[in-house]
Amino acid sequence: MSSIVVQSFVTLDGVIQGPGGPEEDTTGGFEHGGWQFDYDDDGTVAEWEKNTEALLLGRRTYELFAGSWGVWPEDAEGFQGELTRRYNRVPKYVASRSLTEVGWTNSYLLGPDVPGAVERLRGEPGGEIRVWGSTELIRTLAEHDQIDEYRLLVHPLVLGVGKKLFGDGFPFTRLALVESRSTASGIVVNVYRRARYH
Repeated sequence: MSSIVVQSFVTLDGVIQGPGGPEEDTTGGFEHGGWQFDYDDDGTVAEWEKNTEALLLGRRTYELFAGSWGVWPEDAEGFQGELTRRYNRVPKYVASRSLTEVGWTNSYLLGPDVPGAVERLRGEPGGEIRVWGSTELIRTLAEHDQIDEYRLLVHPLVLGVGKKLFGDGFPFTRLALVESRSTASGIVVNVYRRARYH
């Protein structure tokens, strides 16, 4: 069975919008894009990404990734080249109400029944199916209890505006903390798994 793993850069006030650059996601007039660049995760993401067997993305995040990892040179040095090679080779599953085709190699649209398609993916042999960004998709997955693990890199920063990972109306979710540590730059790395209480 495969596992759905949400991985996210997040601020203290829960914002996950636009961590990677000024123009990454300006929805709602968001002006703080690129906020995570001043912090070093001490190689945490690189270590986690070694286990990525597939990507599960919403439309906006898919298009962002396809326009970056999907076109960057695979022979780039270091982590960028390593991740570009990995992302080009793994399957990429896309939840979208508007796309009719996807051009990035090994990409597949999930179709209208996203929870049903994801449940089939989870039932197949494999490893970690990684979710980045994709706040609407994450909410849908949470509504159907399909997220197995959250890996959050909590930055010592309050933005006061922006899309939140756990916004108002997010489904009730009980989690168990399985790992917590801090990096030299002040990021707190928290890993949570689904908790079962009866």
